Amino acid sequence: MARTPPDDAVVVIGLGRFGGAVAQSLAELGHEVLGIDESAEIVQSWADRLTHVVQADTTDSETLRRLGVQEFRRAVVAIGTDIEASVLTVLALTELGTPDIWAKALGPKHGRILERTGAHHVIYPEADMGRRVAHLVTSKLIDFMELDEGVAIGKTRVPASEAGKTLTECALRKRYGITVVGVKRSGRDFVHATPETVLEVGDLLVISGNTQQVEAFAAST
Repeated sequence: MARTPPDDAVVVIGLGRFGGAVAQSLAELGHEVLGIDESAEIVQSWADRLTHVVQADTTDSETLRRLGVQEFRRAVVAIGTDIEASVLTVLALTELGTPDIWAKALGPKHGRILERTGAHHVIYPEADMGRRVAHLVTSKLIDFMELDEGVAIGKTRVPASEAGKTLTECALRKRYGITVVGVKRSGRDFVHATPETVLEVGDLLVISGNTQQVEAFAAST
């Protein structure tokens, strides 16, 4: 690249389903994105959607250097099923001194290799989505995200028994151990919850707490 990219620019390597979604979201958030893929067809399909798109073999650090990848502070390695290419790409980024490397892993063994090779963050998209769907299928939660082991954020409806009360009167933290982060009412913007917030039938609550407590509260709705 002819110029130094801004600090928040990101290089995304591998523009398949996962990498493409990451690159697209970054672009929509206003970040410059350098997308790299070994497939000419895939590169062509992204040509009008990202700041820069290049066809290249990313397993060689010199190739990445010629593309100016060393100027990026953040890189996402989203290569799909080619484990060798994934690992060698992380190694090449490490050799370039990339400060923040995110890498997609197909499983625990792959993840451990990526960590030892130099990845700062290892992502397990299939496993994470599987756990999320399992929680949604087996509960009354409308949405669910586990922030850390045993800690979660969920979205659920207001129990009919709590409608018309303030959060102070509901005492949900004392009774269920959960915290109401915010409330989304039909036709209105999301608002952060306060002790004086009055709950209404049909409201959606964004709650946080221990995973079991979050699910137990959702079961009461």
